[in-house]
Amino acid sequence: MVKLLPPFLFLLFVLAIALINAFSNEHLLISFPYNVLGLPILAIGLITAMAGKRVFKKLEANVMTFDEPTLLITQGIYQYTRNPMYLGFAVALAGFCILAGASTMSLLLTASFIVITDRWYIAYEEKMMRKKFGSDYETYCQSVRRWI
Repeated sequence: MVKLLPPFLFLLFVLAIALINAFSNEHLLISFPYNVLGLPILAIGLITAMAGKRVFKKLEANVMTFDEPTLLITQGIYQYTRNPMYLGFAVALAGFCILAGASTMSLLLTASFIVITDRWYIAYEEKMMRKKFGSDYETYCQSVRRWI
């Protein structure tokens, strides 16, 4: 089974939104100059995702989604959200959606990305974290929300 890493899924969704908005005749819900508001949202999302990855790198923890977790990280941005990289990708995708004009289809793709991330990636990772870190992870889950 091919395991699609989250950054690649994010890029596939960005590409899909760009292509749909470029080649469809669907009415865009947000036009210039209002669509430019998507830029800071996109930037905030990417900064959030990078902040999460930076903590992993600093602590030399495994950041690969489908590999066994090596460390329960509860510091830095992980004090506020258990999944800052996924949150960042979702926010960035929403920003890109707005920047691209927010067609109905791109909004649906953004929502689909969030559902896929929540139900597939996060659910898988949480199962692995519970198995590896047990009650320590449960305690962390009780004090920090999954998304925000």
